[in-house]
Amino acid sequence: MLTVEQITSAQKNNLNVFFGLTETAFSGVEKLVELNLAAAKAAFNENVQHVQAMMSIKDPAEIVALQSAFYQPIAEKSVAYSRHAYEIATSTTSELSKSIESQAQEAQHAMMSMIDGATKNAPQGSEAAVAMFKNAMAASQNAIETAQKAIKQVTETAEANIQAAVSSATTATKTTKKRATV
Repeated sequence: MLTVEQITSAQKNNLNVFFGLTETAFSGVEKLVELNLAAAKAAFNENVQHVQAMMSIKDPAEIVALQSAFYQPIAEKSVAYSRHAYEIATSTTSELSKSIESQAQEAQHAMMSMIDGATKNAPQGSEAAVAMFKNAMAASQNAIETAQKAIKQVTETAEANIQAAVSSATTATKTTKKRATV
């Protein structure tokens, strides 16, 4: 049977976990906001410089060269921004996942301890029901672990595909840039 102290301790632990997860999530959001502010500031400054350069043009042929020079690095910057945002999201998700997995393991251990304690006090003749309940708990834990492994594999595959796509886009951008300068 659970005591008031055990329940209070569990509630305090749950609140600490919640606050930790919230802090991690806010940290990730803060990093994304910083990234967006830096990107907006850089875009604004580049646009100011571009407009000032456009105002100083005297030859119409310079307009084409200036416009080409302005728009070429946009793809590279977009890829870099996307990569950075992806890294922030991935690291935040990873931190949250680790914390949640740790808490799930602790909860499983606590549940098994509680079940063990309850089965010690079970009436005689209930051994079959207790064994069946323990087997059901073990099977559910195995199912959870299998699902976690499958999710981890899917996530790793998706990350590899995203990295390949980013690499491909970066290579394509560099190739296009080289062709434009030739």
